[in-house]
Amino acid sequence: QLQASGGGLVQAGGSLRLSCAASGSIFSLSFMGWYRQAPGKQRELVALITSAGSTNYADSVKGRFTVSRDTARNTVYLQTNSLKPEDTAVYYCAAARGTDFFWGQGTLVTVSS
Repeated sequence: QLQASGGGLVQAGGSLRLSCAASGSIFSLSFMGWYRQAPGKQRELVALITSAGSTNYADSVKGRFTVSRDTARNTVYLQTNSLKPEDTAVYYCAAARGTDFFWGQGTLVTVSS
């Protein structure tokens, strides 16, 4: 089970830190990451971190967002900086173990101009 939190309303240029807590150890997960879905748009990958610690980012967030993990807390974070109105979306935590894929509930990020 994945529990996401940390969303909210922020002005453009501001920052938020999203958290995703897993109910069990994250060591066995192939990757954990964040997706987002804006109104009227498809869900898209924002950032992910693999079990080896490698990271991958959508071009639109490179240099502004950072994904990290705390294996002791079974938690993955998404630090979002220099937020733009176009970052407004529901952000979903996700994880994979082998061929199994898990979604957490979303957390809403709203960026005002």
